[in-house]
This record gives sequence, structure tokens and C-alpha cells, in this order.
Amino acid sequence: MSTEMVMVDEIPFPPQITTTKPLSLFGHGITDIEIHFLQIKFTAIGVYLEPQVVGHLQQWKGKPGNVLAEDDDFFEALINAPVEKFVRVVVIKEIKGSQYGVQLESAVRDRLAADDKYEEEEEEALEKVVEFFQSKYFKKDSVITYHFPANSAAAEIAFSSEGKEEAKIKVENANVVEMIKKWYLGGTRGVSATTISCLANGLSAELCK
Repeated sequence: MSTEMVMVDEIPFPPQITTTKPLSLFGHGITDIEIHFLQIKFTAIGVYLEPQVVGHLQQWKGKPGNVLAEDDDFFEALINAPVEKFVRVVVIKEIKGSQYGVQLESAVRDRLAADDKYEEEEEEALEKVVEFFQSKYFKKDSVITYHFPANSAAAEIAFSSEGKEEAKIKVENANVVEMIKKWYLGGTRGVSATTISCLANGLSAELCK
């Protein structure tokens, strides 16, 4: 494996990270908005997966990345594949943690409500995540990570910023965890189209090997 950093909008991402096992960078991209033709970039995203993930996606073998990027069933299979997943998000534009928390909350809540899964337990779990971000300040180059272990319905979210100790929170509500995954990995409804497209191309190339 190459050890050279992958640059995502001038932000370096390691090509591999090790959690309980080595995970490879399969896709990356950014979140941004356009205001009066001006592109404002908020975060850079890297998606790390166990290389074995391709074994669970064989039925899409031979399909080009641009086709996969539009195929939500493909991303559903990716989300449900029993492999470890890790999403690393690096802040490009400073914002308050509360602003990020509100974005995450509405994205997750809307998805849960659409699937009729938004009950009291989900609301409580989601509130804890929003509270976790509430007090943080997302300076440039701060890092948010989402770790989804292979055979667990829980997830761990961590936040680190220069000069501060890393903060972590565990999310144990399976429905909330699933929707956080869908926020970043959810195909055409994912938060970052560039990440989804890159992920589709990366997985397509691996499937062709």
C-alpha cells in the first residue's frame, strides 16, 4: 500500500488507518455550499473501510462508478456490510459545534421520521450527540471521527482540536447509528456528493480486480 498522504482539498488523509485492524481510504470528498456562485467549503471527508467489504458487494461487479453513485441499493448494501467503517471529517471552515450538531440532528431526525423510527429512545440518543457537539468550537483542522465497528449496532464519535484533549461519545441506539451512517454514506441522499462519487469509483475499481 502507498504510504503517501491523499490530499483532499489541501488536507492530508492517510491512505490507511488502523483501528482494531487496518482500514483503507476508499473514498473522500468535501461538504460545501454555493452562495452567489461562490463555493464555501466546510469539511473534508475520508471514508475508511475494511478491504474485505468488496466481498459483500459482488453483485455490482463490473458496474462503472458513475452508475454505482446513483444506485442507493448499492450504498444500502455497503452500509449493511458486516465490516468495520470509519469516517474522518476535517474542518475547513470554522464553525460552532452547535451549528454542525443542528445539521446532523435534522438530517438524522428526518431520516428516522421518514422510516417511522423516531421514538423517545432515538430522540434521547440524538440529543446526547447534539449536546456533545454543543460546547465544541470547530477550528480549522479540527477532526471529527465516526467509528462503526463491524458487528455492533453502536458507534463512537470523537472530536479533537489542536491543544485540546480528544473528546468521545458512544452512540448505542442502533437506529440513530444507522442514520448517521446514511448521512455520510447514503448514496444520492448523502451529505457530500463528491464523497459518494469518489467512493463509488473506488469500490467499482476494487470490484473489477
